[in-house]
Amino acid sequence: MPIKQLTAPELQAKLAQQEPLLLLDVREAFEYNYARIEGSVLIPLNQIPQRMAELDNEQPIVLICHHGMRSQQAANFLDHHGFQNLANLVGGIDAWSCQCDPSVARY
Repeated sequence: MPIKQLTAPELQAKLAQQEPLLLLDVREAFEYNYARIEGSVLIPLNQIPQRMAELDNEQPIVLICHHGMRSQQAANFLDHHGFQNLANLVGGIDAWSCQCDPSVARY
């Protein structure tokens, strides 16, 4: 089954409804420190295989990166390892900044 693609406004609506989502940011630490969605958790893409056990397979996970490519890779990897409740943020943190929260820096 294909990974769900979530737009920034769709994610904003889910957060406004306080849905129990894990926002998993797969960018590098310097990117995360520069711009992030409040409440997100950082596990860089290259650390996902070693840190997969930190994730709850039952919890909905929204994967985030700069433009949506690395997060799609992470989602595909997790999907392959049995995670089922995954969504990729289309356009990444950049789309979030442009469409939802201009206080989040663009780069």
